Amino acid sequence: MRKVSFAEFGGPDVLRLVDAEEPHAGPGQVRIAVRAAGVNPVDWRLREGQILGAHPVELPSGVGLDAAGVVDEVGEGVEGVAAGDRVFGEGADTYAEFAVLSAWARMPERLTFEEAAGYPSVVETALRVLREVGVRPGETLLVSGAAGGVGSAVLQIARDRGIGVIGTAGAANQDYLRGLGALATTYGQGWTERVRHLGRVDAALDLAGSGVIRELIELTGDPARVISIADLGAPELGVRFSGVAGNMPDALTEAVDLISRGNLRIPVEKSYRLDEAAAAHVDSRAGHTRGRRVLVV
Repeated sequence: MRKVSFAEFGGPDVLRLVDAEEPHAGPGQVRIAVRAAGVNPVDWRLREGQILGAHPVELPSGVGLDAAGVVDEVGEGVEGVAAGDRVFGEGADTYAEFAVLSAWARMPERLTFEEAAGYPSVVETALRVLREVGVRPGETLLVSGAAGGVGSAVLQIARDRGIGVIGTAGAANQDYLRGLGALATTYGQGWTERVRHLGRVDAALDLAGSGVIRELIELTGDPARVISIADLGAPELGVRFSGVAGNMPDALTEAVDLISRGNLRIPVEKSYRLDEAAAAHVDSRAGHTRGRRVLVV
């Protein structure tokens, strides 16, 4: 089978499309014929050699955590799923023609494989940071970097829970944020004053790592009510950095419920072929994404 791999840490040019042995489902796992794989910031962070405790890397390494596809092997002890089922979930080395998943759910009927591949890690992260920041119904959440995959999920899940949302993004994404139910404003000089004009801020999320932690603390009045998933320096200012994944099966169950009720939709901004994985990483690292980027197999 074909698989994206890297034998050394470095820039996107270290990625190679190679021939590899097919993986097989172990106990508690399923194998899928991959139709699409999600592209996440953690993918290029690991490729660069950033130390992320939850994801140790041994070289040579495959790439990718999220995927959607068709089950073709079911491991020992697995029930409720069979060969031929369309599923999406999280596993390892998903930039490949076949991948093993450790957590999965049946795809909602309304989703394509490309769309489904963009949900697992994004929804888990959104649910986790909403829980960790402690925002409650009736309060207002400020989301910095709101137009990307996690931001898109946070805005919609928060609104479903009765939480008001303010989102910051580039000028081109203002209408997109409003379409997700957020009050929207742009980055740049004077952005904190623009946020204040939109209303009170009870809690805040930094999803872009754009150096705004001090301002988010100022707006909320309490570093305990700010969470970052992108600024490794946040703890120096008393802000929690959230980087360890929570319960993926529960996240997938909630994602299916939200999607099925029409209360969660994350668009695919761009799709790439497996041999375009390096370009996908370049674009993901550059940011300014509206929704998700995925690889199509």
